[in-house]
Amino acid sequence: MLASYPIENLKGVGPKQLEKLQRLGLSTVQDLLFHLPLRYQDKTRLTPLDSIFIGQEALVEGTIFSQHLTRGRRSSLLVKIQSPSGGFLTLRFFHFHYRQAQQFTRGKTLRVFGEVRGGPNGHEMVHPHYEFIDPNHPPELDDTLTPTYPTTEGFGQASLLKLINQALVLLKQYPLEELLPDEMMATEHLPNLNEAIMTLHRPQPDDDLGAIKRFEHPAQQRLIIEELVSHQVGLQQLRLLEKQRLAPKLPPSRMANELIASLPFTLTSAQQRVLQEIHHDLSQTHPMQRLVQGDVGSGKTVVAAIAAIQAAEAGYQVAIMAPTEILAEQHRNAFSEWLEPLGIETAWLSGKMKAAEKRYMLGRIESGEAKVVIGTHALFQEAVNFNLLGLVIIDEQHRFGVHQRLSLQQKGHQIVLEGETEQPNEVMEVHPHQLIMTATPIPRTLAMTAYGDLDLSVIDERPPGRQAIDTAVLSNEKRMEVMTHLAERCHEGVQAYWVCPLIEESELLHAQAAEVTAEQFRSYWPDLRTGLIHGRMKSDEKANVMNAFKNHELDLLVATTVIEVGVNVPNASLMIIENAERLGLAQLHQLRGRVGRGSKKSHCVLLYQPPLSETGKARLQIMRDTDDGFRIAEEDLKIRGPGEILGTRQTGGLQFRIADLRRDAEWIPLAQNWSEKLVASHQEIVDKLQSRWIGEKIEYQHA
Repeated sequence: MLASYPIENLKGVGPKQLEKLQRLGLSTVQDLLFHLPLRYQDKTRLTPLDSIFIGQEALVEGTIFSQHLTRGRRSSLLVKIQSPSGGFLTLRFFHFHYRQAQQFTRGKTLRVFGEVRGGPNGHEMVHPHYEFIDPNHPPELDDTLTPTYPTTEGFGQASLLKLINQALVLLKQYPLEELLPDEMMATEHLPNLNEAIMTLHRPQPDDDLGAIKRFEHPAQQRLIIEELVSHQVGLQQLRLLEKQRLAPKLPPSRMANELIASLPFTLTSAQQRVLQEIHHDLSQTHPMQRLVQGDVGSGKTVVAAIAAIQAAEAGYQVAIMAPTEILAEQHRNAFSEWLEPLGIETAWLSGKMKAAEKRYMLGRIESGEAKVVIGTHALFQEAVNFNLLGLVIIDEQHRFGVHQRLSLQQKGHQIVLEGETEQPNEVMEVHPHQLIMTATPIPRTLAMTAYGDLDLSVIDERPPGRQAIDTAVLSNEKRMEVMTHLAERCHEGVQAYWVCPLIEESELLHAQAAEVTAEQFRSYWPDLRTGLIHGRMKSDEKANVMNAFKNHELDLLVATTVIEVGVNVPNASLMIIENAERLGLAQLHQLRGRVGRGSKKSHCVLLYQPPLSETGKARLQIMRDTDDGFRIAEEDLKIRGPGEILGTRQTGGLQFRIADLRRDAEWIPLAQNWSEKLVASHQEIVDKLQSRWIGEKIEYQHA
């Protein structure tokens, strides 16, 4: 009942208030009940003034002893109170009215709540909450801890507290249904759902506030586990749904063996293992949904090419999508080199194509002449019609939005099943197989949650001959020395990258712009062949610069982070990254991975702008210590959290109300285990869990 009880039915909620509450994601009374406090204040007991200590949040009482104004750069009102036992406390106000100051007259009694700090004259509270009281008839103390909730502009704590009080009254009358099975509740020693909600909104003085602050209280764990289970059952259902869909059955490929035999290198055992998994999936009559993780340089592209050959040889088309023009161009070159000698036609589709060229390409795609179509987000457009799409390959999938990936997957086709089903001539949708690749390693617990509907393959082995990259961390004060060293190495035949985070100079961010840096190199070392590339250049300009660098017509490429993925120049063996403290670990790892792709010993220098924060020092130390992408990903999860690592997938169903993937990782395997049991035998519970925790977002989970 409370799940559908509109919040506007509560007292004090008009149209304007409703709009503000909806900004907080609150539409029903159940939403209010799951809107938990950020922290708590203990106003259930008075602390004597002579017992308070710095850092403590305390409720105290005292009589005004004096008050006066201080003059200077920042005026303040100081009110000094004392207790009968002799303790003193100063209340400091930086923002005050003259009439407010007049109220603090000697002899009045105050009840005050705030954080104790150290001051020039002893203990202080800055802008505390206070009220004047009659010492002979003091107001009663609170009997529960006072919660502080997440709010929005124009709707403060007091207003929200009144609504939650109403919601808690309704909860006692109409308890929420207990959805987790009794067996699970008993096995995991979980408290009742309604008791847990009541505890978290109104914790008693004897509740373990420390455990609540650490999110270790059983009441919190009860809600966290239910939310994680609800998410996992959604992923389990999506896996079952995919098993029921129809996909083309692709037989083993003769041409794939021809390509493997012609390669100038031998596939690693990890690549061979992943290919076997992909071949097995493609031979099924339901769509493959496989995520291939591989660290920088592990050889994912050739694995994707072999899968594409299997589909093309069976008569189907393949769509290969990359997030940037540069990466798509790299794929175009690689796939053309590998596939066209086998007689497999490729096509290229870019959003920046001229109209006539685009019409020609669209015609080749629609006719089926082009078997392998490579492009950027242009592949999503309605004008793109495939003749017989059998396989979709998405590279660096986390850079695409949910709707984009769904729209590409839905470019399947229809077939008529004659007499094969109970309905004669039944029309069936045929869905393409889907292979998703990422060079951004994702920690296992995060992958289980974000991509639990996908089968996971990991290429965890580097091709023979790949060398580790030596990484140094230097202050920006050494910049000129690094530039000089780089020029010397380039004169010896080395090719190098110099990466700047910004295109144009910004004094505010202390970042050297790529344009300025390129000009500096040209000025100091005019004989150094220096190129410049950034995201605002036209695609053909970028392609020309990249080809010149690849052909060693340039010694140095000054670039923004546009080269983060897809750039493959084996001769380049030196990478300088400026303002490295401004970039995430995964991004630094991707940039560093542009070198170390050939036989030369490679080096990376991370320049930072001092002073470095403790977090900044830790991040750069990790980069210096290891080039293992999976270890770096684990550290990145600890530092940045899941949202930034997964990118635009966050716009889908991976937005939790209470659970936190970084903090609650230990519960994810448990949630996955129980979700499998629920989907197998408790479908009625599954539907209710989905409705309670995910609601309308269910459709986006399978992106």
